[in-house]
Amino acid sequence: MQVDREREHQGPEDHDKSAPFPIPSRIPIFALPNVVLFPKTYLPLHIFEPRYRQMVDDAARTGQCIGMALLKEGWEPGYYGNPPIYGMGCVGRLVSVQPLADGRSNILLQGLQRFEVAEESYDKAYRQATITIKARMVDTTLDGSVRRQLIGFLERCLRSRDEARSWQSWFREDVTDEVLVNTLSSYLECTPLEKQFLLEADSLHQQACRLSDLIQFLMHDHHGTKGWG
Repeated sequence: MQVDREREHQGPEDHDKSAPFPIPSRIPIFALPNVVLFPKTYLPLHIFEPRYRQMVDDAARTGQCIGMALLKEGWEPGYYGNPPIYGMGCVGRLVSVQPLADGRSNILLQGLQRFEVAEESYDKAYRQATITIKARMVDTTLDGSVRRQLIGFLERCLRSRDEARSWQSWFREDVTDEVLVNTLSSYLECTPLEKQFLLEADSLHQQACRLSDLIQFLMHDHHGTKGWG
């Protein structure tokens, strides 16, 4: 698996067009050590492992949903088996599949909803799971002061890296709080565990506060050697 960073960045108008999409109660699980998918974001992936080629073929024919999950530490010895994963992930809708030579493909996933794993199954070459959707139905907006603080930290971080121009569209008022927070969570170049920490926040407000803390940390860490992917 490879993440195609050249195709990953899309403007805010591309992130808020997702209509309600039926999510099966049992879905294939794509478990990786370095990728966390967020709702309202897009994730391009290069598929080459035989088991995940089969997973994509099956998903394209059936529910078009794939659950992205993060592998727990110590996954290396058992990677080609089914090493433990974190219990919360994000369902991705298979938006496109671009077949390549010898069975490989490039795919694009659209993040739909967070899920929790209820039960795993291993009757196919790839892992599957029965899931419970963990939607945030209460707070899809932030207090204005929290949004302003988050954008303020972002502007300072981007100015320090001379990247403010490329992110200017994200400061528009018509970019929803949910899209803003999840997109920044996705593009922030922090560790996979830190991204998992953002995904597991109980509310959008809590995720935004955690995100602000991480941005402040990255602004002072290693003189800017970390930042935006």
